[in-house]
Amino acid sequence: MAAPRKSATKQAALPSTMKELKDTLWKAADKLRGSMDASQYKDVILGLVFLKYVSDAFTERREQLRTELAADGMTEDQIDQLIDDTDEYTGRGVFWVPSNARWNYLAENAKGLPAMDGEVPKNIGELIDAAMDAIMGANQTLAATLPRIFNRDSVDQRRLGELIDLFNTARFTGQGAGRARDLLGEVYEYFLEKFARAEGKRGGEFYTPAGVVRVLVEVLEPTSGRVYDPACGSGGMFVQTEKFLDAHNADRTAISVYGQELNERTWRMAKMNLAIHGLNANLAPRWGDTFARDQHPDMQADYVMANPPFNIKDWARNESDPRWRYGVPPANNANYAWIQHIISKLAPGGTAGVVMANGSMSSNSGGEGQIRAQLVEADLVSCMVALPTQLFRSTGIPVCTWFFAKDKSAGEHGAVDRTGQVLFIDARNLGYMVDRAERALSDEDIAKIAGTFHAWRGSASADGKEYNDEAGFCYSATLAEIKEADYALTPGRYVGAADVEDDGEPIEEKIARLKNELFEQLDESKRLTTVVREQLRRVS
Repeated sequence: MAAPRKSATKQAALPSTMKELKDTLWKAADKLRGSMDASQYKDVILGLVFLKYVSDAFTERREQLRTELAADGMTEDQIDQLIDDTDEYTGRGVFWVPSNARWNYLAENAKGLPAMDGEVPKNIGELIDAAMDAIMGANQTLAATLPRIFNRDSVDQRRLGELIDLFNTARFTGQGAGRARDLLGEVYEYFLEKFARAEGKRGGEFYTPAGVVRVLVEVLEPTSGRVYDPACGSGGMFVQTEKFLDAHNADRTAISVYGQELNERTWRMAKMNLAIHGLNANLAPRWGDTFARDQHPDMQADYVMANPPFNIKDWARNESDPRWRYGVPPANNANYAWIQHIISKLAPGGTAGVVMANGSMSSNSGGEGQIRAQLVEADLVSCMVALPTQLFRSTGIPVCTWFFAKDKSAGEHGAVDRTGQVLFIDARNLGYMVDRAERALSDEDIAKIAGTFHAWRGSASADGKEYNDEAGFCYSATLAEIKEADYALTPGRYVGAADVEDDGEPIEEKIARLKNELFEQLDESKRLTTVVREQLRRVS
């Protein structure tokens, strides 16, 4: 291969701040936005972010290794023989990056590789596709994951070269590979959120707002065992689980991650996202429909977290499917198919959290009411949370979260026996407006929801706080009370109205005072009406 030509562009010596990285990379997205559709430029940008990260991390580890070997007294020849030992990289959580996939090589050839020594000239798109192939070939966990779309006719090669130059100013290393991973992980999540907003309703197919995911994670507290998501999107449930483990100084290797995703592009995004976060996830060999072909048929999960697509009307329905233990879901809505699939995946003692459309809590169409009644009578429902509106920019449908437990007795998940009871939380008044179209949950909001649940269960994280019903917010109902409400699970039916603070004024005096104030206001209104009429008569 011909020697690469030198580039005038030099890579920044210092690691970028988060703001600099986000600004730089979003500018990169802007360069392509006008020349291709949103979903394609998303793949281009996220692919380049991943390529830049793995190359930076590899280069940093290579320099560390060279320093270590030199400190051991080895000569340059000896160092050259040992520095390409792949175990020295993969053993430190760093992907092996072949020479033709390293960022400096691509940066030096950002305008393409000219024909030299009889070789055919190559544009930058061909070089990036070859780099993706080389990385996938050298790292089995990335097989069939990375995008190979950079040499397509729809990709402007000049702009792509400019992107390489722009990305060359952003570094993901300089503070250790672990910090680099955290930095890129945050950038990747930021981009997923930005692209989800840009794509509107389609964006909801791969992105769940972080606050909603955190409600599931903070309530379930997955610390060990198997974690499963049957509609995993870009892997947000797993990423928040990792963050939960880190925040509690827990061993991230104590969990095993399993997921399935229908959309090929989204499946690839999830694979990259989880690789960046150092999560060795089993997302099956390829994408696929969870209803048509469960790719983890024998797996029993300790925790299930999911935000499946709402109200699917066209789905792979089989009336004899053994998953429909509590009733066959209607053909025109898959909500209760998702719920029953998730329950079928729970191991003894397992728990689950599922985001659903509000209609699922009370609908009686297509036999859904009977299925819900069976779920309640089987004592599988542990908690229902009504969430605020406008949490999802991609849909105006109000949402709730269902929590399930195979065992609500005192034990691993709490010291209080909650057999035969369901906790209802009405969180519709929580949250704050990010802008005119979107609401978000604050850390305090999430802590209030999770803390109420943990107090109810008597779990260790409740720190001894005892549960009490709170009018307008939470109520612990018996199965008999739920049956009396015809098995409707809408929290507002149970929590009642919030208590009004007593101002100390006797009710009789308050009524008399308010009556007098009303009469005074009516008299004043009458006086002002007379004045206005008089003024109007004077106008000729």
